[in-house]
Amino acid sequence: MTANSLSDELNAFYSYLQSERRYSSHTVSAYRRDIKHLITSLRYDEQQAIDWDSIKQQQIRQCVATLHRQGLSGKSLQRWLSSIRSLFNYLCRHQIAKHNPAVGIPAPKAAKRLPKTLNVDEISQLLNEPAQKSSASTAKKHKSGDVLLVRDLSMMELTYGCGLRLSELSGMNINDIDWQQQCVRVTGKGQKQRRIPFGSKARQMLEKWLKTRVQLADEKEPALFVSNRGGRISNGSIQQRLKKLALTQGVNTNIYPHMLRHSFASHILESSKDLRAVQELLGHANLSTTQIYTHLDFQHLAGVYDNAHPRARKK
Repeated sequence: MTANSLSDELNAFYSYLQSERRYSSHTVSAYRRDIKHLITSLRYDEQQAIDWDSIKQQQIRQCVATLHRQGLSGKSLQRWLSSIRSLFNYLCRHQIAKHNPAVGIPAPKAAKRLPKTLNVDEISQLLNEPAQKSSASTAKKHKSGDVLLVRDLSMMELTYGCGLRLSELSGMNINDIDWQQQCVRVTGKGQKQRRIPFGSKARQMLEKWLKTRVQLADEKEPALFVSNRGGRISNGSIQQRLKKLALTQGVNTNIYPHMLRHSFASHILESSKDLRAVQELLGHANLSTTQIYTHLDFQHLAGVYDNAHPRARKK
């Protein structure tokens, strides 16, 4: 019986990630890049068979050290090691390998960077509808842009109102909206679904968008948000439209969709102090992921203290 080539075994692993683990194509591509670096470093031929147990822990350590010297961050190295461990776990389960050489290898500690957020005033400036100009000359000029502006405001209002990931927003369909309960059904990482309530501002913009959406999309198109060509809007287009919206609204900050998610989490936690609720709303598998927002909350409290306490203020 002919042994499978290295390429065959890797493709089987990538298929497992996509079909059984239900990882997105973006995540699978990241695994491919990480494992490609290992194979290249060890100078293996992907068309030949490989003895996986010949790969030793010291070789994995050397790869980590090389990547670190090349400037890869601690967080990226942790992800790289996680990819290699996942590969060997798969190989061991299928009795292709007997041991996992990536187990027990630490990555350099990643510096904890707090997520950037917008304050409530900046959110209002970004999301409030601009005043309409009444002159006849500008009416024709803005007619085609009005539909896109309504769509953009609706997308960003929903992103901030529900704390959505970019892929969750672009992947949303019209039938994911429950108007009676005023919530949306979201498909997050690992195809896990959750329901998130949305507020009156988001409802107003969604209703306005759905009235104008018919100018762009066919009635059979399931996507909630569509491009000017009528198909589902891409992640890249959403990012570009948000930057354009920020410029139009006079918000002088480099804004990206995840900043709205961070702002949502920070503002909810600041008001409610309910970390578990924020975890559920964000769809985090582990509470430790959500806990970074407690540092943001403390920063806000520390700022209030410094500005308000008579013995803290500088003369």
